[in-house]
Amino acid sequence: MRRRRMLDLYCCAGGAARGYQLAGWEVDGVDVVRQPRYAGDRFVQGDAIEYLLEHGHEYDAVHASPPCQADCTLTLGTNQHLAGNHTSWIAATRAALLIVGRPYVIEQPFPSRAKMRKDVMLCGLHFGLKVFRHRQFELGGWSMPNLAHKQSELHAGHRVAGWRHGVRYEGDMVAPYGDGGGKGSAADWQAAMGIDWTDDKEELAEAIPPAYTRHIGAALALHVDGLPEAA
Repeated sequence: MRRRRMLDLYCCAGGAARGYQLAGWEVDGVDVVRQPRYAGDRFVQGDAIEYLLEHGHEYDAVHASPPCQADCTLTLGTNQHLAGNHTSWIAATRAALLIVGRPYVIEQPFPSRAKMRKDVMLCGLHFGLKVFRHRQFELGGWSMPNLAHKQSELHAGHRVAGWRHGVRYEGDMVAPYGDGGGKGSAADWQAAMGIDWTDDKEELAEAIPPAYTRHIGAALALHVDGLPEAA
């Protein structure tokens, strides 16, 4: 079997990387912030776009999770007073990806005002997880089927546990973000998302469940296996 190499941009602690590894990829991560618990095969501290433009041609595919704060619904709502503090990196990242010309995946929370295609949208319930954690993915240079997500059916009978507007709710789902609201322990977050290499809540809050990119990575592997291997 050919060696498949994935470049993981804005990698944080590597929720995406672990999923791609499980789908048979060798994964290098890049982040401007040091990530001592990165789950991938190699980590490079540096600017994601600069590294992509210099080294992207060495990889079979690229995954990018640009910082979401500028476009996410939380900034539009609860944290709207911080809206001016954030920059959207989606357009610049996409432009660099198109220059490099490798098949790519861009990931962002859903819903958001991010200007990107929703080629695939995934929910934790697609994989039997205890988080909703909806994420949208733009696919460049390749495609795969989307999974059905009729919220009234898929979410039926599920509720996030914790405090909402002064009321404590019991539920089977976990909300892995923030410090308040009775959202559970780090161990609860790990179990809910299928993450076992970090128990740092900040890292967990930034991560996507590896099941998402295992699913995407398996389909992407079928695509790249029909292409010439990266030099």
